[in-house]
This record gives sequence, C-alpha cells and structure tokens, in this order.
Amino acid sequence: MKQAVVGILAHVDAGKTTLSEAMLYRSGEIRSLGRVDHGDAFLDTDDMEKRRGITIFSKQAIVEHGGLRINLLDTPGHVDFSAEMERTLRVLDYAILVVSGPDGVQGYTETLWRLLERYRVPTFVFVNKMDAVGADHDALLARLQRRFGEGCVDFGVEPGPGEREDVALLDEAAMDDYLDGGMVGDDRLRSMIAARRLFPCYFGSALKLDGVDGLLDGLERYTRRIEYPERFGARVFNISHDRQGNRLTWLKVTGGRLPVKSWLTNGDDAQPDNVAAATGQGAWREKADQLRVYSGAKFTLTDMARAGDICAVTGLTRTFPGEGLGCEPDAGEPVLEPVLTYTVLPGDHDPHKALVALRELGDEDPLLHVAWDGRLQEIRVQLMGAVQLEIVQQMMHDRFGLDVRFGPGGILYKETIVAPVEGVGHFEPLRHYAEAHILLEPTREGSGLSFATDCDEDVLDRNWQRLILTHLREKEHLGVLTGSPITDMRLTLVNGRAHLKHTEGGDFRQATYRAVRQGLMRARERGDCRLLEPWYRFRLETPQDMLGRAMADVQRMSGDFGQPRTDGERAVLEGTAPVSEMRDYAMDVNAYTHGQGHIVCTFGGYHPCHNAETVIEQAAYDPESDLENTPDSVFCAHGAGYPVSWDDVESHMHLPLREKR
Repeated sequence: MKQAVVGILAHVDAGKTTLSEAMLYRSGEIRSLGRVDHGDAFLDTDDMEKRRGITIFSKQAIVEHGGLRINLLDTPGHVDFSAEMERTLRVLDYAILVVSGPDGVQGYTETLWRLLERYRVPTFVFVNKMDAVGADHDALLARLQRRFGEGCVDFGVEPGPGEREDVALLDEAAMDDYLDGGMVGDDRLRSMIAARRLFPCYFGSALKLDGVDGLLDGLERYTRRIEYPERFGARVFNISHDRQGNRLTWLKVTGGRLPVKSWLTNGDDAQPDNVAAATGQGAWREKADQLRVYSGAKFTLTDMARAGDICAVTGLTRTFPGEGLGCEPDAGEPVLEPVLTYTVLPGDHDPHKALVALRELGDEDPLLHVAWDGRLQEIRVQLMGAVQLEIVQQMMHDRFGLDVRFGPGGILYKETIVAPVEGVGHFEPLRHYAEAHILLEPTREGSGLSFATDCDEDVLDRNWQRLILTHLREKEHLGVLTGSPITDMRLTLVNGRAHLKHTEGGDFRQATYRAVRQGLMRARERGDCRLLEPWYRFRLETPQDMLGRAMADVQRMSGDFGQPRTDGERAVLEGTAPVSEMRDYAMDVNAYTHGQGHIVCTFGGYHPCHNAETVIEQAAYDPESDLENTPDSVFCAHGAGYPVSWDDVESHMHLPLREKR
C-alpha cells in the first residue's frame, strides 16, 4: 500500500480540524462525527483544546483510503502556536492547506504558504465552508491564483477530453504531452504536484461532508510513492508527555528501519544499535523502549518503525524538536519565533519548582527559551502572544499544581555585528589551563548562528576542538549592548591551546564563553555592534475613506508599505513595521474604523532597531558587571590565578591573533 505523511494547515477557524474529522469519518476510521465547538473532536484530545475549541498541539491519525495509507498530522491554526506547526513541516510528504470560503486568503494563510514553499512541501488546497453566505467559487479561485500563482487549479470536477490546457500551460513537458495526446497523464500530474508547479484545489464543506470524498480520491490518485534510502535516519519534530508522565519523542523514520529496543545516539552517522560514533562530549546513548503509533488519543505498540512511518518513542530523555538521528542532520533555525519576553512571577510558590516545571514545558517547546537570570533573580520565558501565555499558565496549574503569573511582556531584542572580529578567552587558575580564539563574522539577515572550526589538529587536538564547538552551541550567548541574545553570526574556532597535564573539560567552557564576549566587546569598541528588533509583516484592510489615516499611522510607527490596493469599497495596505510600535495597533484599527477594519500581523524577521539609542539607554546594561557572562580572562603567575580585563587580554595571551600571524 502507498503511504504518505500529510499535514493539515490553516488559519484559525478555517475548519481544519473539522476537515480532519470528516476525512476520518469518510474513510471509516471513526463511526460518528465530532465537533470542535462541541468539544468532542477525535483529534482535539487535550482538555484545554476541548474548552477553547482550538487545536494547540499537533496530533496524529491514520486514514486509509483505497490504496493509500495516510499518516495525518493535524497542526495548530492559531498564530500563537505557529512554532509547533512549523516543526511539523519538516516531516511532511504532502500538505493540505485549508482556506475559509467566506474569509478568503488571510494574512496568516500567506505565511503558511511561504513556509510550505520554504520547506518544499507539495500542497493540495481545500476551500472550506462553501455553503456559507459570501463564498463565491470563481472569485475564490481567482484570488488563490493571484496570491499563490496560476498553479492553483480546480480539481474538484473530472475534466473532459482536452480540458487540461490550464495545467499544460504550467509545464513544458506537460504541454508536450497535451499536444501529442490531447491530455496530461496522471504520472505527469503527480510529478508536477511533487515539484510544486501544480496545486490541486477542492471546494466544499467539511461539516456537511461535501467535497471530502473528492479530496481523498485526489490524494490517493495524485500522491507519489515515496522512495527512502536503506541507511537509517529519523527526524524529531515534537516532544510531549503522556498522562502518566512518560516523555514521548515524536519522529519520522526517513531511512532504513527502527526496531523496538534499539539503542539510539546523536553521534555522527549513528545507526540503531551502533553507538561507536557517540564518543564526543554531549553525546547520548539511550534505548527506544516503546514505539507507539497514535491515532487520536489511543495508540498501538509496534515492533518496527519503517521508513515513512510516524511514531512516538519512549525511553529517550535528551532528544529535542528539530534533531536529526542517523544520517539526518539537525534542522536549521525556524522562520517563526517568539518576539515577546515575559518575567515569571511564581507568587507564593518556590521559584525553583516553577523553574523545573517551566523547563519541562521548554523541553517540549524549545522556543520558550526558559532562562534563570541570576543577576536579577528572575525566570524569563519567550512567548508568541497572549493566547500562548494563557495556555502556559493553565498547563502550569493543571500539570504541576502551580499558579504563576507573568509580568508585562517586553520586546525580545537581538544583537549582531557588522564586521569580523576575533575574540580571545584564557582560563588558567592554578592547575587549570585553556585558551580559545573565536572568530566572529556577520552572516546574512535571518541566518541565526552557525559554528565551524578552522584550526589545525597539530595545534589543538580534534577532541578539544569538538568540545569547544559543543560549548559554542550549548549556551545562549548575550550581546554587549543590551544583554540580548546574539544572532546572524558565524562563530569559528581559529586557534587554541591545551595543557597535557592541567586541562580539564570545564576549562574550555570558560575559555570559549569568555572568547565570545571579549570579541563582542572589541566589536562594540569599534562601533561594529548592532541592535536588532522584531518586525511584523502586516496586511491591513480598511474602508477606502480611512486609508489616509492608516498610511499616516504606519509612517508614524516607522513602518513601510507598498502601493495600496482597492477591492470594492475597501482598501488593502501591506507592509512591515516594528513590533514595538504595532503590537497594540489592532485595537486602534477597530476603534477608528468602527469595527469595519481588520489587520493581520505575522512575524517578519529581525531588522535594525528603529530607535536603537533609546533602547540601549533604557536597558542600561553594563557588560563588564555581568559576572555570569564576563569578557575578562584569568591568567596564572607565581602559583596563583589573577583576572585580566578584556581590553588587556591581548598583551597576556599565549597565542597570536590570526590577523597578526
């Protein structure tokens, strides 16, 4: 039987879970239709999901239709849980993008489309709620083609002979087939869909089961049989805990097979039961105790997961979402990330208990970035918005019995550099020794952090080099302007020295951390540090007579926008603006348009801060007083260690800078 992993994505309230329910019902997997608003949907199994009527966590179900077995993944639709949705994209073979007929293509729908494009996921489109007032088939198809391209073609009606000219125009080989035989064959259609040149569209009402059979038939007919390598590989896309507290690692096997009770490791090119490579620092070796195949809240145990299978594995305690196992590399930086940071107020509870509980939630969602600020004695988390904040509060109460509150949210700034700089860290208290030279180089906007080594093994042994790279990756390094995390840099080990007798692993941790900070201080001294802030990408719809007010507001907020468009009596303005200026603007829009305006904001990346001097001044951050992130080094003389200020390290260091060699 052909098998595919298919994800369902949509803007909130488009009917995504209802469509999942309908697919399960029409394929015979469930006997009665549940309703999201009734709290009895098959896939919304969490109590909070039932209460709120929204999907918060990705869920798996098995759908068999004809000769196709679908591993169906229902993803969250609310923008506050978009990070959970994005993690799922890496394991999809195909996606179903659900569009609401009455609402049309929303701003967040476009964000989903861009993500599907980035991850190269072949996509089917289901336009839902076509039975609602205002849903116009021809207008919606035209809008899909304007927004997403001419590849959006209505596949809901079987074409007659010679009626696939619209598809033939999309691809040269398809046109040759059409001219030669008067039709485009299924094999050609399957290859065009897989290459994202063609996006079959289906129209209907999931609640009334209209159009659902056509979609299922289309998935069976137009999906390809996926070929996987023999070599073992797997992608981790989610971490969760069951009701008994067992930690579940959700993964897709992308090559070979995974037998139950296998030993797994994060070592390079690791195979199940082969852990010879896992000898470096930070490597782990753990047994896959159970392999669970879920469908809704229930699961069955399996002895073997084969390539293409989705399963939840127990027994693994150190995996993380985005991790690659076997021949699979780790995932890169996500596109969607939190832009707000909150202080946790534990109330009457022990802050340590709150920190432990939050770290368990952070294990499931690494983008929470749970951190203890020793300087201020505070717990901090990063969140997408108010709805996610409420969910975290509820989870702390339900799972851990802790009632916590959050301080007012602040903007999550980041820092980078605009020119290369070499940092030096030396750590040599009595009977310890390590020196590390780290080259910091700016990389393209939005690239995050990358790590490399360019150091001869005759100078520093490979094991020490691997250890330094581990220390570079393990810590969230802070900038020296506001103490915000650094980004958009490549950190390269270019020189280092160990002592045969006195060097221990922790020595290089200290030297590495100090080298990064010393390099940032050198960059600040040269004026090469830059403060970055998150920007929104927005789509604002207003009555035409309010357009002037909207444009003036965006300019006042230091934003920019393209040429306004008109759609009947409404005007559409699209552009970007700083989150700090636009985060509460939706209420203003509602007020001055008397409820007739609508704005959708999505994360648009980090760009230079529009008021950097003001933010830096208000932060009043002193990097030299931040003892947990010191840029200074420690040297040894006369049997005792002594500190050396960052700006004097070069006169004491034992190895030359690359620029002076």
